Amino acid sequence: MKKVSFAEFGGPDVLHLIDAEEPHAGPGLIRIAVRAAGVNPVDWRVREGQVLAAHPIELPAGVGLDASGVVDEVGEGVEGVEIGDHVFGEGSSTYAEFAVLSAWARMPEGLSFEEAAGYPSVVETALRILREVGVRPGQTLLVSGASGGVGSAVLQIARDRGITVIGTAGAANQDYLRSLGALATTYGEGWVERVRQFGRVDAALDLAGSGVIGELVELTGDPHKVISIADLGAPRFGVRFSGVAGSVPDALTEAVDLITRGKLHIPVEKSYTLAEAAAAHADSQAGHTRGRRVIVI
Repeated sequence: MKKVSFAEFGGPDVLHLIDAEEPHAGPGLIRIAVRAAGVNPVDWRVREGQVLAAHPIELPAGVGLDASGVVDEVGEGVEGVEIGDHVFGEGSSTYAEFAVLSAWARMPEGLSFEEAAGYPSVVETALRILREVGVRPGQTLLVSGASGGVGSAVLQIARDRGITVIGTAGAANQDYLRSLGALATTYGEGWVERVRQFGRVDAALDLAGSGVIGELVELTGDPHKVISIADLGAPRFGVRFSGVAGSVPDALTEAVDLITRGKLHIPVEKSYTLAEAAAAHADSQAGHTRGRRVIVI
């Protein structure tokens, strides 16, 4: 099978499309014929060697956590899923023609493989950081870097819970944030004052790692009301860096419910082939994403 792999840590150019042996589903796992794989910041952080504590690997290694596809192997002890089912979920080395998943759910009716691949890690992260930051219905949440996949999920989940959301993003994504129910403003000089004009900020999330932790603490008045998933220096400000996943099966169950109720939709901004994985990583690292990027097999 074809698979994207890297044999050394580094930039996007260390990614190569290779011929590899097919993986197989062990006990408690399933294998899918991959139709699409999500492109997440954690993918290129692992490729660079940034987050090995949370994602220990041995080189050479595959790439990717999220995928959608058709079940073609069911491991021992697995119930409730059959060969031929259309599923989405999380596993390992998903930038490949076949991948093994450790968590999955049946795809909601009407969702394409391309769309479905963009949800698993994104929704798990969004649910986790909303829980960790402790924001409640009736309060206001500030989301820095709100237009990407996690931001798109956070805005919609928070609004569904009765939370007011302020989102910051580039000028080109202001209407997009408003379409998701957020109060929107841009980055750049004066952004703190622009946020203050919306009123009190009860909690804040840093999704972009753009060096704004100090300002987020200032706006909330308490470092314990700020969570970052993108700035490894956040603990210097007393702010928690959240990088370890919670329950992916529970997140997938909630994702299915939200999607089915029409409360969550994350658009696919751009899709790539396996051979274009390096370009997908370069674009992801450049930021300014609206929704998700996925690799289509």
